[in-house]
Amino acid sequence: MTIINRGIKEGLISLSDDGTAITYLHQNKKRSYGDSYPEEKVQAETFLHLILTYNYPVECVKQFVLVQIGSKTTQADIIVYADKKCETPLIVVECKKEDISDQEFNIAVEQAYSYANSGNVHAKYVWVTSKLKNQYYEVVQEKPVQRIEIPDIPQYGVKGLAPYKYVKGGVSQADSDDDVLKDSSFHYGQKFFEIEPVSESELIKIFLQAHQALWGGGKRNPSEAFDELDKLIFCKIWDEKHARKKGEPYDFQIFKGETPEALFRRIKGLYAIGKKVDSEVFKNDITLDPAEVQTIVKYFQRVNLNKTDLDSKGRAFETFIGSYFRGDFGQYFTPRPIVKFIVNCLPIKHDSKVLDTSCGSGGFLLYALDKVRQQADDFYDIKTEEKDHHNHWHNFAEKNLFGIELNEQIARTAKMNMIIHDDGHTNVINKDGLLSDDVLMATNKGFKYGTFDFIITNPPFGSSIKLTASAYLHQYRLGKKELDWLSVKVPKSKEEATRDSQSTEVLFIEQCHKFLKENGYLAIVIPDGVLTNSSLQYVRDNIEEMYRIVAVVSMPQTAFTATGAGVKSSVLFLRKHKQKISDNIASQKNKLKNKLKADSKYLETVEKWEKEKKDAIKKLEKIAKQQNPSFDKKQLAEKIKNEKQELQNECSEKINLLKESLSEKYFETKRMILDDYPIFMAIAENIGYDATGRETGVNELDMIGKELQGFIEYIEK
Repeated sequence: MTIINRGIKEGLISLSDDGTAITYLHQNKKRSYGDSYPEEKVQAETFLHLILTYNYPVECVKQFVLVQIGSKTTQADIIVYADKKCETPLIVVECKKEDISDQEFNIAVEQAYSYANSGNVHAKYVWVTSKLKNQYYEVVQEKPVQRIEIPDIPQYGVKGLAPYKYVKGGVSQADSDDDVLKDSSFHYGQKFFEIEPVSESELIKIFLQAHQALWGGGKRNPSEAFDELDKLIFCKIWDEKHARKKGEPYDFQIFKGETPEALFRRIKGLYAIGKKVDSEVFKNDITLDPAEVQTIVKYFQRVNLNKTDLDSKGRAFETFIGSYFRGDFGQYFTPRPIVKFIVNCLPIKHDSKVLDTSCGSGGFLLYALDKVRQQADDFYDIKTEEKDHHNHWHNFAEKNLFGIELNEQIARTAKMNMIIHDDGHTNVINKDGLLSDDVLMATNKGFKYGTFDFIITNPPFGSSIKLTASAYLHQYRLGKKELDWLSVKVPKSKEEATRDSQSTEVLFIEQCHKFLKENGYLAIVIPDGVLTNSSLQYVRDNIEEMYRIVAVVSMPQTAFTATGAGVKSSVLFLRKHKQKISDNIASQKNKLKNKLKADSKYLETVEKWEKEKKDAIKKLEKIAKQQNPSFDKKQLAEKIKNEKQELQNECSEKINLLKESLSEKYFETKRMILDDYPIFMAIAENIGYDATGRETGVNELDMIGKELQGFIEYIEK
């Protein structure tokens, strides 16, 4: 139950039917409310927490209190009094909207202090909140007035202040009635709180506000700020996972009387432990200053990232990194509806070995992990068989889930994304996904060719691997120029020449084939040109030899517009042939080509036409020499040249027509001689979002996915 709903139930507030007005019933004050009044929403929740969480009687809490500062009269948001007659001010509370900047927040702190020390107040404590961030102070009324930062305000009836606020097994702030309090929640006469899950929208705001705090004002560039924030999130998650007894405090929080430097030392201790366990996540130390670390701790200390709903925190983190990386790195993020569709269609299980050769932020890997986690529910009761349930999916994450990402920063982001989703980051490496397996295995022995059951990937489009810049292009069959089966020229070498360049998406089709086991599945997002361009027929020929084509699902033109790419694309589902089948297909195709050439006497016919052309040209040249010397030589040469060209064109046209005829016969006959099998074809016009990324509420991929899933099950049987 939300704090607002509890407030309504307890008779503390009421909302208008349309939700645009709130009435604080005890004071009978009506205020505008809703999304257009973000500060009022924070004020309402803060007011309710004072009563329902901190147990102050509603008679002790007054809102919109007039405060006299010198000759000026202003208004404090909330003042909490030590008595029901409201004669002794205890706490001044200043409420601000969630998206307030750190600079504005600091101004709010000064404002609250001026209220606390005004002529008619003299409060002992100050609480400044934007909901996302909270700062608490004890005010020492001396000359000069001192402010001491504290972990929390005192609770009603409690004289002392505890040295920290959050402990394992503490009270839920959303559900803090006395009958649910635990003995471990009380020390120093005060109840402690458990860190808690947050909503997707709130987590997005926390990420964005924390990132803004680190790079705003030009302290550092956004990229550096992103890396530093990632390090602290890593510390936060590590702290949550760290073994501690019930009632013990979390380390990632503000302690009473602690300097920023002391907090920083504790955070660096967390980071050092995490780095020791996994040195590949972050190789460099934290470069923030103690005050900056303290600021980020304030944003995250109340949040339980591990227990926040998986989908919510996944979408929140990807929304955050998407808003940051959009533009230069937009191509790394496959829209979640497409990711979900692909993973749901494939029969991935806990013992499947899964790879994404261009994993970007890790979307495909995360959905594969989530799929196996959900399957664990079918085998184990999460409450009574928690260990077995955990091992079912965690072993998959640790041993069977692999990713490769070329960009170092994105690779770190993918690892962080996996950590946020309860692990699975161990086998994500920062390498070129087109390198040979022996090179990749030097970093992680799991990247061995022929060992993966499933590859799910969206390789980068539009870029090319150039021969002059790459040492591995020659290692790819699709990186070489195939000999034209209708060529009449005998090559000097039977070796195929390496191309000057080849597109990355084409090379990844072959690289994935190398990584897969026989009968393993590849689901790959490719530009439609691979399927339709006549110049790429050789790619399709190779695909039909390497794979059984399972399905082609066409995406709308706008599928990747929101991430900065406008290329029309499709999802291609392929199943790797056994080598014997591939060899047989290649052999049948070669036999067919040789038969067609032999039956049509292709070489003899072309040689005959070439000889006739040469003879005709010689005849022209002979006639030219016999012309009268008085004939215009320049005019004659032009005439001979034109006639030669005409003969050449006639010969070329006849040869090309013959080639076209034989090519048509080849494709027609090939369909008859090769094993026929059904292919699943679908066109998705609405996939749940529009060109801007806004949800449409209609997703045809759900229906297509169910049909395709059944089709793949049929193939497996």
